[in-house]
Amino acid sequence: MTVKRLDLPVEGMSCASCVLKVESGLKETAGVRQVAVNFAARRAAITYDPGAVSAARFVQVVRSLGYDVPVRRVHLPVVGMSCASCVEKVEAALRAVDGVLSAAVNLAAGRAAVEMLATTSIADLRRAVREAGYDVLEVEGPEAEDYERRARAQELAVLRRKLAVATLLSLPVLWGSLLHMGLRIWTPPILMNWYVQWLLATPVQFWAGWQFYRGAWARARHRSTDMNTLIAVGTTAAYLYSVAATFFPQWFRAGGLEPQTYYETAAIIIALILLGRFLEARAKGQTSEAIRRLLSLQPPRARVVRDGREVEVPVEEVAVGDVIVVRPGEKVPVDGIIREGRSALDESMLTGESLPVEKGPGDEVIGATINKTGAFTFTATKVGRDTVLAQIIRLVQEAQGSKAPIQRLADRVSSYFVPAVMAVAAATFLLWLAVGPQPSLTYALVTFVAVLIIACPCALGLATPTAIMVGTGRGAEQGVLIKSGEALETAYRTTTVVLDKTGTLTRGRPAVTDVRPVNGFAETELLRLAASAEWGSEHPLGEAIVRCARDRGLELLRPERFAAVPGHGVEAEVGGRRVLVGNPPLLRERAVALNGAEAIGMQLAREGKTPMYVAVDGTPAGVVGVADTLKPYSREVVAALRRLGLEVVMLTGDNGVTAQAIAAQIGVDRFLAEVPPERKAEEIKKLQGEGRRVAMVGDGINDAPALVQSDLGIAIGAGTDVAIESADIVLLGEDLRGILTALQLSRQTMRTIRQNLFWAFVYNVVLIPLAAGALYPFFRVLLNPMLAALAMASSSVSVVTNSLRLRLFRPAVLP
Repeated sequence: MTVKRLDLPVEGMSCASCVLKVESGLKETAGVRQVAVNFAARRAAITYDPGAVSAARFVQVVRSLGYDVPVRRVHLPVVGMSCASCVEKVEAALRAVDGVLSAAVNLAAGRAAVEMLATTSIADLRRAVREAGYDVLEVEGPEAEDYERRARAQELAVLRRKLAVATLLSLPVLWGSLLHMGLRIWTPPILMNWYVQWLLATPVQFWAGWQFYRGAWARARHRSTDMNTLIAVGTTAAYLYSVAATFFPQWFRAGGLEPQTYYETAAIIIALILLGRFLEARAKGQTSEAIRRLLSLQPPRARVVRDGREVEVPVEEVAVGDVIVVRPGEKVPVDGIIREGRSALDESMLTGESLPVEKGPGDEVIGATINKTGAFTFTATKVGRDTVLAQIIRLVQEAQGSKAPIQRLADRVSSYFVPAVMAVAAATFLLWLAVGPQPSLTYALVTFVAVLIIACPCALGLATPTAIMVGTGRGAEQGVLIKSGEALETAYRTTTVVLDKTGTLTRGRPAVTDVRPVNGFAETELLRLAASAEWGSEHPLGEAIVRCARDRGLELLRPERFAAVPGHGVEAEVGGRRVLVGNPPLLRERAVALNGAEAIGMQLAREGKTPMYVAVDGTPAGVVGVADTLKPYSREVVAALRRLGLEVVMLTGDNGVTAQAIAAQIGVDRFLAEVPPERKAEEIKKLQGEGRRVAMVGDGINDAPALVQSDLGIAIGAGTDVAIESADIVLLGEDLRGILTALQLSRQTMRTIRQNLFWAFVYNVVLIPLAAGALYPFFRVLLNPMLAALAMASSSVSVVTNSLRLRLFRPAVLP
């Protein structure tokens, strides 16, 4: 049995009992043989069976015990991958490195996203990838984008040069072969000379096509195959057959065969595949355009106040606490809070909000947004990798490096595909050689090469990652951050959307809507006493009453005595008068009869408002109505979600009467009222128990458990850090239309993936029998290997081009 040893870094241990706790927890994990925790070194040395347990499980165990394991995520640009089977090999090599928790390779981006223990070295990753037969560029992190761009440009230059040479040398060979292909057109005799054709075809075979040999050899050393193997074997068979016919024709004549050459087949196949690679590489470069646009948003320099004067410094040198000056038309360099000045800022590039946002002292500004009108100074609060823009780029990169569940099917198929094709090609060759018409060797060779060339699974490998890259990138441009391919697929399958009321459908900031005095109290007196009583309250409803009174210019009195009654209201003494503000139970407990005020309160509640009963010196003084106002487009978005065939459910902690009134206003048929924060996740679970796939939309810390419990968590309005971490999709703006954008984009992306996979699978399933000669017995038709190469190249290009159509996605316009 294989046993491995892992040094696991553990943080948070403070004493020997922590050591014992961590050791016990790890020892109880299945597959662990031995554990020794070093408190001083903060390491756990674990001996374990890698077939039974993984490093990721150890991280889960330690974290479940209340400690932490530092991990990090790196992106490695990988060179040399050409198909889905390459992806699987690189992923397997990376996962085999000690300390790697997960590895996901994006073929279209040529990049591997690796999550690993913080102590794992990148050198080990590079070594593993190189031993698998590929190469890793020498940089990581944001700089990799520029490096990758240069590498992609270099790849295009090499492909362009090889394509030009291969085309120039192959066309004369093809012209010289037209006669034996049955096309009787004038041909220079020299081009029909087999030695000349050999001279022209050999550089194409071994210089232009060298990359296929190199890739096939790397796979062969690891006893595996990929599309390079298919191309190398197929074209080499045609080339060597032709060489034998050119230099040793007597061998064929001795066997009763007329010698024939296929230099044009081998050379044109290589030229066509290079053409496909060139077009594919150029198209793939466009799939990561969204990341490049995001990277280009940040200004390179900032105007910082140092020693009392303004100096321009590179944005990398800005530190937290620096005071920065921004003038009209300039970009905000980093995140911060405005100290002086006011302006309108265009945040559309980050949030999708089309209108500039007015900001003044105390308001937050986001780096990379554009200052439209006035000048202001602000204090930097987040710089470098902590800025909102940097986090957006990180989220998009991680999403683009992730896999949708649907891709796992393609990966599994691809892993068996090439060996199966090799077997089919060999069987085809033997069958034609045994029972085919004369010259049977020629027919056997043609079908053998055609099967190998037509079956390359490159389109299968590109189908999903290219669509995810373009889809998530387009989402980021619209202010919708989709954190993984899995979230995209889950959004597509959603059947029910649960909308948290406060902060999502409503502004989350209640305001006074009605002041109804009774028993002879004046409206201003009622409001002034209620606001004075609420002076010390931190409850949102109390703050709304205080704000309303101050907005009306009323002079408030500081209460001589104040007591909050949890769940009911407040009791205070104001100007020598005893004032109660709260719900009916509070007044009943204090033996105050409502005497008609209750009818006013019920009427306000039916209108979706919260009635706050006020009593002064034991007498009802009136009712103050407070309501949270709806956000723009609430009703329109709900209607649009229902038109998409989704059930919409509103979740709120309000009482049933208020919830019903709000639900009626926004057009929701089903609502869940009086749900405290701790029960939100439970309600989501109940909906899931009804067989629904639930998307939860919320914005606050108290929504985090429900966001995690739901199949798809959507955090709206930038939300809190907790909500963002808990959500699968983050909407940067406050605009509710972002929900529609996210769901519609997921549907379009998944539709694109399915189209890509359908055509990739159908292409191989239909054309492999055709290449093997299935039509020959009926129609005397064989697939020319050159046409097979053209079809194979065009399939990859068509898949990438289909994915690029997602760049045209536009959110639906609401009436």
